[in-house]
Amino acid sequence: MKTQSSNPKNVIFEPNLKALKSFKHSIYILTLLFTVCVFAQEDQKQIQIEYAGSFVKDEDKFPGASILDKRNSKQVKLSHEGVEVWADRAVFYKQRNFFRAYGRVRLQQGDTVTMNSDYIEYDGNTKLAMSTEKVRLTTPEHSLVTDTLYFDRNIQQAYYNSNGTVRDSVNVLTSDRGRYYMDFKKYQFLSDVEIVNPEYTLNSAQLDYYTSTGHAYMYGPSDIIGKDYDIYCERGFYDTKTDNGFFVKNSTINYDNRKIQGDSLYFDKPKSFASATNNIKVTDTINNSVVKGHYAEVYRAKDSVFITKRAVAINLVEKDSMYIHGDTLMVTGPEDNRIIRGFRNVKFYKLDMSGKCDSIHVNQKTGLTKMITEPIMWSGRNQMTGDTIHLISNVKTEKLDSLKVINNAFIVSKDTLSDDGYNQVKGKNLYGKFQDNELREVDVIKNTEVIYYMYTEDVPPQLIGIDKTICSKINMVIEENQIRDITFFTRPDGDIFREEDLPKNARRLRGFIWRGDEMIENKDDIFDEDDNNIQLVKIRGVEEPFDLDEEEFLKKQEEQQDPSKQLPKKKKPKPAATIDKKKLVKAQDKQ
Repeated sequence: MKTQSSNPKNVIFEPNLKALKSFKHSIYILTLLFTVCVFAQEDQKQIQIEYAGSFVKDEDKFPGASILDKRNSKQVKLSHEGVEVWADRAVFYKQRNFFRAYGRVRLQQGDTVTMNSDYIEYDGNTKLAMSTEKVRLTTPEHSLVTDTLYFDRNIQQAYYNSNGTVRDSVNVLTSDRGRYYMDFKKYQFLSDVEIVNPEYTLNSAQLDYYTSTGHAYMYGPSDIIGKDYDIYCERGFYDTKTDNGFFVKNSTINYDNRKIQGDSLYFDKPKSFASATNNIKVTDTINNSVVKGHYAEVYRAKDSVFITKRAVAINLVEKDSMYIHGDTLMVTGPEDNRIIRGFRNVKFYKLDMSGKCDSIHVNQKTGLTKMITEPIMWSGRNQMTGDTIHLISNVKTEKLDSLKVINNAFIVSKDTLSDDGYNQVKGKNLYGKFQDNELREVDVIKNTEVIYYMYTEDVPPQLIGIDKTICSKINMVIEENQIRDITFFTRPDGDIFREEDLPKNARRLRGFIWRGDEMIENKDDIFDEDDNNIQLVKIRGVEEPFDLDEEEFLKKQEEQQDPSKQLPKKKKPKPAATIDKKKLVKAQDKQ
């Protein structure tokens, strides 16, 4: 019996395919992990040591850290993705990609941002820095000083939660809390903000400030106080370099002796100019007068106010306000010689008196009010017309003193006891006297004519007749806005007619027109339908915040990313061809 040889050369080995597959899979996983680690290290770059005068370790005090010190005057220098940091000493944790630095610390980002302090912490993984002790951030436009400053390089923002002071070429800004947006070059001051400028002081609950333009956006109660003005608003914009801005939401400008209020106010200090839009109220604090409307312009140097769109001037006449309306109103002159002018469709109203004309002129110094061009006035139920009407007030007592109707004076009042009877007086001029702001006595002179309904004193009164008289002068006594007594002077010529003996066409003086339907019964009647249906301009920023600088920045950024959104550049016009005068002459000769 033979046995088989065990010669290893004759042995055939078959590979373990399962084990081999497992080994290859392990190699693949390790390779993948290695690749991920390599990419992770590339994405999360390490802080680099650029220079250190000495390099030591102290595992007891700083486990896992390297202690870097300066040598002589040359400081330690570290860098990380565009940021360089100098300090007298640094404690660097390589594994954590983190360091702390002490003594004359300076962080530099490009050529635009420098941050100095006595201490800094920096994390290379999160790109967050915190500086404390005598912190100073500087850019080409400004500097910021605070106790503690946080810098997030991922979003390019620095912020502080303790008092901070920002200085630029003209302004000093302080606030409790603030944030600096480096891309926008904008500060957002969040609490108790103050701007001190050589010309004014600005205080606000919250304010955004652009260091490159000097533009300030105010949110919440804000005040701007200058040498001869102060401004209040709850939302607004101010250009601190050019001293102009606009203000919305409960805005007020106190300008000399005028207080300007409106939905939107504009202020230009160098031009001594202010304007207002929508629901405007301009108060004269010296003369107790108010002007209202929906658009106004104030020129301080000229001491004038221009107002339109449902414009009305309100003057206090001994506790009784006179309302004057016109398409356009102008208030001019200093407080001791102020003049109010109204143009086109002028109407006025006060208790027991109202009127209409094309234009009006009120001199508050002399107390003279002139109604010019087709004036009409009602005193109680008495209608007065003439070429010109003057009202004179006593400037001391602020009471109406007298009345003048110059040329073609005509008084008409409807007779209350007849159906179509009218008491009428006409002459060249009319002079009236007021008592307690009520018209009590009237003189009509030159070429005077009268038609007057006379009654007995019985109850009920009975018609005596209709008096129709011509004379040189008439005196009338008025009580409770009714004619109670008439006296004729200088050769009166007339008679008293029974009603049936005087034809209806003879009961009207030449030029008679009754305009009772135009009588202004209350202060709202001075406005017509167009005034009451004015469409107000929509004021941006009253409801929603606005930031024009940020909008402009984002627009330019979008245009850079998408050139198709850029506006086409205007082509320069080609120069006009020169005219050859000889050829022009020849061509004309041929024609």
